[in-house]
Amino acid sequence: MSLCLRKAKGPLDYKGSWKNTTLHLEGVTQDNDRKPLHFDGFNSLYLYKRFYRCNASLDGFSFDDGNVERKRDISLDEFSKEYDAKKPVLLSGLADSWPASNTWTIDQLSEKYGEVPFRISQRSPNKISMKFKDYISYMKAQRDEDPLYVFDDRFGEAAPELLKDYSVPYLFQEDWFEILDKENRPPYRWLIVGPERSGASWHVDPALTSAWNTLLCGRKRWALYPPGKVPLGVTVHVNEDDGDVSIDTPSSLQWWLDYYPLLADEDKPIECTLLPGETIYVPSGWWHCILNLEPTVAVTQNFVNKENFGFVCLDMAPGYQHKGVCRAGLLALDDGNSEEMEEETHDDEDSTLSYSDLSRKEKRVRMNGGGETENHEEDANGVSKRYNMWKNGFSYDIDSLSKFLDKERDHYNFPWSMGNSVGQREMRGWLSKLWVLKPELRNLIWKGACIALNAEKWLRCLEEVCTFHNLPSVTEDEKLPVGTGSNPVYLFSDYAVKLFVEGGLEQSMYGLGTELEFYDILGRANSPLKSHIPDVLASGILYLEKGSYKVVPWDGKRIPDILTSSNLEFDASMLNSEFPFGIWNKTLLQHRNKGKPPAPDSFGSLSSHVWPYIITQRCKGKIFAQLRDDLTWSDAQNLATFLGQQLRNLHQLPYPPVTRPELLNANDVHEELKIPPEWKVFVDDLCQKKKDVTSRLENWGNPIPRALMNKIDEYIPDEFFVDLLHVFKDTDVGDETKPCTWIHSDVMDDNIHMEPYADDDSVDGQHNSWRPGHILDFSDLSIGDPIFDLIPIHLDVFRGDTDLFKKLLESYGLPLIRSKSAAADGTKKKVLSPSYRTMCYCLLHEDNVLGAMFSIWDELRTAESWEQVELTVWSLLNSY
Repeated sequence: MSLCLRKAKGPLDYKGSWKNTTLHLEGVTQDNDRKPLHFDGFNSLYLYKRFYRCNASLDGFSFDDGNVERKRDISLDEFSKEYDAKKPVLLSGLADSWPASNTWTIDQLSEKYGEVPFRISQRSPNKISMKFKDYISYMKAQRDEDPLYVFDDRFGEAAPELLKDYSVPYLFQEDWFEILDKENRPPYRWLIVGPERSGASWHVDPALTSAWNTLLCGRKRWALYPPGKVPLGVTVHVNEDDGDVSIDTPSSLQWWLDYYPLLADEDKPIECTLLPGETIYVPSGWWHCILNLEPTVAVTQNFVNKENFGFVCLDMAPGYQHKGVCRAGLLALDDGNSEEMEEETHDDEDSTLSYSDLSRKEKRVRMNGGGETENHEEDANGVSKRYNMWKNGFSYDIDSLSKFLDKERDHYNFPWSMGNSVGQREMRGWLSKLWVLKPELRNLIWKGACIALNAEKWLRCLEEVCTFHNLPSVTEDEKLPVGTGSNPVYLFSDYAVKLFVEGGLEQSMYGLGTELEFYDILGRANSPLKSHIPDVLASGILYLEKGSYKVVPWDGKRIPDILTSSNLEFDASMLNSEFPFGIWNKTLLQHRNKGKPPAPDSFGSLSSHVWPYIITQRCKGKIFAQLRDDLTWSDAQNLATFLGQQLRNLHQLPYPPVTRPELLNANDVHEELKIPPEWKVFVDDLCQKKKDVTSRLENWGNPIPRALMNKIDEYIPDEFFVDLLHVFKDTDVGDETKPCTWIHSDVMDDNIHMEPYADDDSVDGQHNSWRPGHILDFSDLSIGDPIFDLIPIHLDVFRGDTDLFKKLLESYGLPLIRSKSAAADGTKKKVLSPSYRTMCYCLLHEDNVLGAMFSIWDELRTAESWEQVELTVWSLLNSY
């Protein structure tokens, strides 16, 4: 099965067995005359158990006298008081009026949606789909140990009519994730269809959300444990770096056959059999396992409301210890620490266990039967103690769990788990929207923001900056960071204040230092770009010294005293630079770190109490991300024209010469080729990125097909970098064709500011349109090929709209491919193709731009070559 699923492209066509299906995918003709092999006298209990799981009948597995509470006609008030985020309950009557109650049978669904492909759940990262009629054929023919089942979070897009067959029950209509845009909202609803013996193995729902699950046909056996009680045979892994959680668990059927009989009655889970028309509610953090006793059809949704909001915020906070405790209780701690915390969690005094107290890279907790632990040498007292900790549970409330947060880890400068339901940008935007849309619940939202974002700390920093510069205090409406940016940004009165936090102090200093150098050059240039960048009012360094906050102004032109007095070493070139944290010193730092594992911030402990900041004039209006769906087509076209004009202005702005000798020697190219140093630096950086491109893309996960991953070296051969380098050989110092430009790097929907205005169709002068006014955030500046700036605009701002992209190119008016000579020899012809070069840049990009591509163009998921991807996304560039 695994081999077949790895090789499948597009909807899977099951051929009666996995062997036949795999041979079909490989194009191998099977010898049908081959007789089965027989081995006399061979016995294997292991193989017999697997054989039994493949053929067992589950008629006797029903658990009709289950101990999950049952309710009918329950009021919203009773549900909120007795069950919401507290304990499971089995509800009847919620689906009585649904059309799905009569039409969601296997046969009827197959007849109506037989040609529709649905996603299949299986234990691999690949996303496999099957046409429903093919899946039903598989379901009837299979004898798999752990059968595949339909588990599709996009069934509403695949078959929109299904959404009309049911409605969210009145008890669960509050969902705070609903305010997110469709593309940013995490998966939340699933169609589930499965045969006998299939089911979901032990798990806790993502992001500690709650869920409801309604069964339409068949029977399901459910087992549940409260938070922290890791089921027998289950292992929880939590990565120390980013808090990513993974769970090793037997299949549902294997657990009930092999592990359930080992449990004492008092250690057995809460259980029930779910019947057609019934709904089960699963609270935040509860372990649950489901086994289909016969072919079933169900629908389920996860949700966030005011009762579980704090847990959701906690699960997205940086670190790992709190994630382990939420799922495994105090067993997630080392023995010594668990004893301390068992006492401390019953105290009112705030206490935090530091990550430094835990030495292993990855924490692992496993619960074994009969009170045994994985370490068989543990003495009887230790076994009994750990068993009692498991049996007695722990306090699953937000205040107690928050004690396990590491206060030294911050949302803005620590790794984000790829297993989180939403990305960092989306999470920040979500909290910001909640703050505006739910003012009556701001105490709760503030508490969640303090857990997830450390919002209280950054508000205190803002207040100190405001006091130093005599700025007005922020109001209640303004005390939460706004937008989705990777640093805390506050908008109040006529001001915008940005605290540089992301990546630690070193990265922050280079971010602000480069931005200030850019503004200095812009201020001395005669460029129209000046009118479309917010005015800089002040900049400086905020730091905490002996319990008191201090602020010193800083214009980027020297190394601040707080750094020079802290035994940090700066070389002579940096000390003599006009802008010591400017673009080329920043580039040198990136060059030194390229291809190496993430190094600790070289500014060490200063990162925890020193923060650069900048104050700019607040722009009137809204960012484009807030207006995307409200703009007229005329407004969108005006935006595309504006972006083309401002890119042209940016790319024509002069940049400082390369001064660092280490960068000038970055490439083993003979000096006689006379290649501009900035171009050598740029190409060398690309070459370094190529070395780990495969692992970087794999870390992003799906949706890149494996066949494409294997063709990266073929698409970007080593000769690409040589050809790219030679494009500018024999270039004189005074040559008008400059190889590089400033690159903004981050022109996305949250960095474009729109202003309201009244067009000719307005009534009484009231504004009815929006026009672009400013481009924001120049802290990610670099110098390189100007094509780089087209990537985020086309993918994020335009979402692949070719008409808008064409409009931008028309107003840009500069050559896309800059070269010393347009008449290149044949070896360089490919590197001069705009679409090819841009696609190479996308593959080598440090951000997940390929994920954006594959989400915009669904047909790319079945692409067989990078050339196909290139022409689908970037072919317009070749006719520019």
